[in-house]
Amino acid sequence: MLAFSLPFLFVILFTTTTTAQPYKATDRFFLNCGSSTASNSNSDQRWEGDQDSKFVSSNVTTTSFSSTPDHLDSSVPQIPYSTARIFNTCSFTYTFPVSKGPKFLRLHFYPATYSGLNTEQSFFSVSSNGYSLLTNFSAFLAVSFLRNTRTDAGARVVKEFLIYVKDTKILDVTFTPSPNSYAFINGIEIVSVPENLYFNAKTPKYVNQYSGPIIDTNTALDNIYRLNMGGGEISGNDDTGMYRSWDQDNNYIYGAAVGLTPLYNNPIIYTTETPNYTAPETVYQTQRSMGKLSDKYNLTWILPVDSGFYYMLRLHFCNIIPQYTKSGQVVFKIFVNNKTAEEEADLFYWTRGSGYPVFKDYIVFVNDPDGKRSKQDLWLAMHPNRNSELYLDAYLNGLEVFKLSMDKNLASPNPELSSTTTSTGWTPILQRNKKKTMCAVIIGGIVGVRSKHYGAVYDRSSYGPAYSESKFTKSLHSTLPSDEDDDNVFASATKMGYRY
Repeated sequence: MLAFSLPFLFVILFTTTTTAQPYKATDRFFLNCGSSTASNSNSDQRWEGDQDSKFVSSNVTTTSFSSTPDHLDSSVPQIPYSTARIFNTCSFTYTFPVSKGPKFLRLHFYPATYSGLNTEQSFFSVSSNGYSLLTNFSAFLAVSFLRNTRTDAGARVVKEFLIYVKDTKILDVTFTPSPNSYAFINGIEIVSVPENLYFNAKTPKYVNQYSGPIIDTNTALDNIYRLNMGGGEISGNDDTGMYRSWDQDNNYIYGAAVGLTPLYNNPIIYTTETPNYTAPETVYQTQRSMGKLSDKYNLTWILPVDSGFYYMLRLHFCNIIPQYTKSGQVVFKIFVNNKTAEEEADLFYWTRGSGYPVFKDYIVFVNDPDGKRSKQDLWLAMHPNRNSELYLDAYLNGLEVFKLSMDKNLASPNPELSSTTTSTGWTPILQRNKKKTMCAVIIGGIVGVRSKHYGAVYDRSSYGPAYSESKFTKSLHSTLPSDEDDDNVFASATKMGYRY
């Protein structure tokens, strides 16, 4: 027995003490549009000017011109937003020689006045390798929408796409101004992606249907959200080699019950199923969990998206609460758009234990009731499963949301400005949510609940079992240690309510 255990123990120790290296991109292009010189950004990125670049045609100076913004907002970095390339007569194409495989294509826009041109009158389309990415796009309206739905939004917008480059080994990006308008671009990023990270990855679960689209090499994706639940923002430079930016989830939490934000100080143990480049350690070392009174509410995020498309939601999980130690103790449900996506989510069934990350993909179609592909709210919610053996809780560490192309199209109408605002975009989420009724809340008629759950620093509950009774059920769930024992686990409890 000892001879069998020692090699196994060696493998575990080796895995937990080895620091994994980030993904090394085979293709990395950073193009500072409108610039004639190379510049370094605040990170390790070196941006090449496009004036005499090999990625543009020889008639670049006759079909476009470079310009600078009349004002650079304090929220906008100098590189690549202090210059722009303007196209006001005809289409213009950048051509990038790349290796075969999946690529991130990021387009940087800072809507400002360039050479006297009114940014509110800029409308244009963008296509790449046969995919329509943007149609009659307004960067001004896009930024206005972000500023009205996010308290941390700046004055720029980055559109991120995933495109699989085939045997041609060429990635082209074409800008076409709308009639009587102009197009512009501040910066273009192209970064290669691990082969099976998003394309032909794990088989997704389809929500409210038996089958759906397959994310293969013929599909293009548009990243809509990338969130670090319960943690801070993660810059592209702190990603795993693909320069993905991760935002806080605070702006998208529904209601006042925002749960708790645990913090994990131990290394994350990556596996072959969840490689080290899947998401940064910081994503898995923080999370949003439900905490006290978890059986009385749903932990919910509301995410505005374009209707009439399929979406892939990638949920990142990692148990970081030390009191949870085995399968069956904590089981919870996952809802997407008020439909059950997962009946029994059990991290210890999905992984080897605490500190081991895992991700699950779900695909859902967002209906287009008015046929205009306007904005609709995509709901993601969690609730404890009453079959949990010991603890009532649910938690999530990270989230990525991608729009899937349909007939090689990812384009949607611009968000509409509210008649009551000048340049802030849609009606705030806070106001819209007041009119909505929470769906799929599973309370089960519970009255006078005495059970206690993993609370914040103010929760003075002690060890021991507690009964939770209702008219229909009677279950036994344990409380967790007092806050004196929890100081090393939780950073703090999040404040109640919105940040608006």
